[in-house]
Amino acid sequence: MAEFLTDIKTIRERARVEIGKGPITDAYGADLERVIQVCNEALATELVCVLRYKRHHYTASGLQSESVAQEFLEHATEEQEHADKLASRIVQLGGAPDFNPDTLTSRAHSQYDESRGLIDMIKEDLVAERIAVASYTEIIQWLGDKDITTRRVFEELLAKEEEHADDMQSLLERIPSTA
Repeated sequence: MAEFLTDIKTIRERARVEIGKGPITDAYGADLERVIQVCNEALATELVCVLRYKRHHYTASGLQSESVAQEFLEHATEEQEHADKLASRIVQLGGAPDFNPDTLTSRAHSQYDESRGLIDMIKEDLVAERIAVASYTEIIQWLGDKDITTRRVFEELLAKEEEHADDMQSLLERIPSTA
């Protein structure tokens, strides 16, 4: 087993001297400001997804719409949970979560959608989920072992976004193209 790189006495002293830094210690290896910025972009992405899924939930119509609308609502709730996790992590890192509605769509990776047809709604949601999967995969790789906690947040979000993409793909296969 490898020895500690820093002796425990030094770790204790640093913890007291740098108490105002909260969980950020000398062992933190990422660019903190950039990580907070990336988290805020992901937060914007999740918030736009909440809004898109909510719109789709309320405006879905047609023969197959009831079950699909319910799926949209479930996804909206889960995307809100993602936004909450990101906002909490941003605060933990000493940043401020950016909920500014004036810049929300310009910071988000995905786009808002006002499709009217059920198939178009599902397709747009699948596109947005694929964007999140690609973005979060890159973020996870970029973070590597420099910020393990933030990486784990994104790994958790990625797993759910992959599940959402699979759900949308399944809906596309199940719903007749005339819906």
